[in-house]
Amino acid sequence: MASTATTAWDARDAAAMLDILHRQRAAFTAELPVTAATRKARLQRALAVVLDNKDRLVAALSEDFGHRSNEMSLVTDIMGSVKPLKHAIKHLDAWMKPESRPLDFPMKLLGARARVEFQPKGVIGIISPWNFPVNLTFAPLAGVLAAGNRAMIKPSEFTPVTSQLMKEILEAAFDATEIAVITGGAEAGKAFSELPFDHLVFTGGTGIARHVMMAAAKNLVPLTLELGGKSPTIISRSADIGVATERITMGKMMNAGQICLAPDYLLVPEESEGAVVEGLKAATAKMYPTLLANPDYTSVLGARHRERLEAHVEDARAKGATIEVINPANEDFSRANTNKMPLHLIRNPTDEMTVMQEEIFGPLLPIRTYATTDGAIDEVNRRDRPLGLYWFGQDDAEQRRVLDRTISGGVTVNDVIFHVSAEELPFGGIGNAGMGSYHGHDGFKEFSHAKAIYTQPKIDLAGLAGFKPPYGDKTRKALARELKA
Repeated sequence: MASTATTAWDARDAAAMLDILHRQRAAFTAELPVTAATRKARLQRALAVVLDNKDRLVAALSEDFGHRSNEMSLVTDIMGSVKPLKHAIKHLDAWMKPESRPLDFPMKLLGARARVEFQPKGVIGIISPWNFPVNLTFAPLAGVLAAGNRAMIKPSEFTPVTSQLMKEILEAAFDATEIAVITGGAEAGKAFSELPFDHLVFTGGTGIARHVMMAAAKNLVPLTLELGGKSPTIISRSADIGVATERITMGKMMNAGQICLAPDYLLVPEESEGAVVEGLKAATAKMYPTLLANPDYTSVLGARHRERLEAHVEDARAKGATIEVINPANEDFSRANTNKMPLHLIRNPTDEMTVMQEEIFGPLLPIRTYATTDGAIDEVNRRDRPLGLYWFGQDDAEQRRVLDRTISGGVTVNDVIFHVSAEELPFGGIGNAGMGSYHGHDGFKEFSHAKAIYTQPKIDLAGLAGFKPPYGDKTRKALARELKA
């Protein structure tokens, strides 16, 4: 497939993608039903692709980022791909069992039966992003393959080395009618999103998601949208500030904040702001005593993203915010030929600042204060619903109030991000943060068609119930019985 980085995109490329889709769908239909053994074999092959090539994938990720922590890549992208694949293999037999459903009296008594069987949908498109390009390809792929589908994958053009490697290793392990990888830039992505898939998974920004949704609507393609937004972190007065700030720092500085679930802003009691700031400084110095040459600390992906983040900082400073740069070794970033950035705390941020209007996706952390718990809840609720919400504290009643009075894709209590790692918790957003969910059994169901099957007994139920013409007294009695309050 032509890449926009090297050649012009034209109609032949779009036609080639459509041809792959048609060939996958034909192979899928010919194979039905897709047995558990076939599904497990594909999951095992995908697992082997990741494990056999883990060192190459980690190196590719670091090359694309300018520098990326090897250990972090192994945890997030490699382990984060291995776990869902292994989990699907282990639980597939149970997931595939039909679900019996109850029937109203007297249908079941007279021999009627109802069940739901989960059938594969067909060909699933996966558009994966640049921040965790391996994990956010293979995690949805685990559900796609477990459900018995074929897959076409469009990885990000912003991590070209990793995307090309995934294409190479997946196409070596799978026939093009099972899994195909399409590389290329924005034009390739646009054409990909316009294909008549049986389902499409998109992970990325809300702005691009709107275009993807419009393209999918032309073919009535069902969507799973995994987006992001401004995920808030509320520190309760009952929280241990030392524990909270260390865990927030770890989550915020992982991948240099380039995580859809990264804490996007803090809400702290007004009297605790100083202690929270000091806690964040201490935690940063403990985990990252240096930054520039520290192999544990990841670079921002390219000058364009670094300049975007720097513009947020300058906008906040110009509008009255106090900026505190956490640079434990006092290193000179201005002279370094790098896109690494230290953690910037932005105090007294206002809604007029771009850093409070857009998802940050980098090592910037606005800190706002609140007087009451309900004030913090109101702060969350007047914004778009976030992908994640985090609450730190020991007050069970307050925790319950925050959970009941806010709506978000998911929640982690007394930490950040971790709910995404639980394979049997659905991962997904709501509103601007996305739609649909996957992971574990929820992913299997997301990529399956739940087919309702009703089996009628030999007895003439319609006649017995009075619902067969000619209508008469039996009909009127049945209606009177069913329609009374």
